[in-house]
Amino acid sequence: MLMDKVIGHRGVAAEAPENTLAGCRMAAEKGFRWIEVDVTLLGDQTAVLFHDRRLNRTTNKKGSLRAASKALLADIDAGSWLSSQFAGEPIPTLHEALVAIKQLNVGLNIEIKVNGCSKRQLVTALLKEIENTGFPKDRLVVSSFNYSALKMFADESDIATACLFERLPLSWKRKARKVNARSINLGQAKVSRRKIEKVKTVGYEVYCYTVNSKERFEQLLAWGVDGVYTDTSSLLDQ
Repeated sequence: MLMDKVIGHRGVAAEAPENTLAGCRMAAEKGFRWIEVDVTLLGDQTAVLFHDRRLNRTTNKKGSLRAASKALLADIDAGSWLSSQFAGEPIPTLHEALVAIKQLNVGLNIEIKVNGCSKRQLVTALLKEIENTGFPKDRLVVSSFNYSALKMFADESDIATACLFERLPLSWKRKARKVNARSINLGQAKVSRRKIEKVKTVGYEVYCYTVNSKERFEQLLAWGVDGVYTDTSSLLDQ
């Protein structure tokens, strides 16, 4: 199995600030064996864990992430928006995150979030930090909605990749083949048993995002899904 039946989404996003070291640590403490995070670039090309193009939703600042730099990270609170318990939690650099997650001994799915930055610079930064930190390649999967960025990564690495689609496109087999994908990751809201069977028949694993309902989780497993991404640790009991 490429990953696990239950994967922590952005750490464990309903219980700790998403894409933070606190979230990754909590996911490991709760019992997740695999977690997913997003990587993108600041304006000075520093690779960080972050999902959005703008700071507004998950920090105490406003404005474009591309207007931020590594020097400004110390002034950004990425935890208080969720709970005062996480006040002062920073946006981590990719280097910091890989070092910390390696120590947690969990598997990691990194999603490449281009967010308007240079795909080449983002892929180069990701490859560099994986190498610099010595993160175990057998505990790593790289995915993206951005096919060209994923293709750039796959062309330069033997690390497992996964194609991300909101819904299964007609071109899915061609794209998966060109990036040597091991799995097809689909939005759970628009997936069907027939589509899952179509992908599984060809030999790919299937993972669905983002599943927080036990009933939906059980249904997807019955349809043949290998695993799901979830914001909550409650699915670990299943």
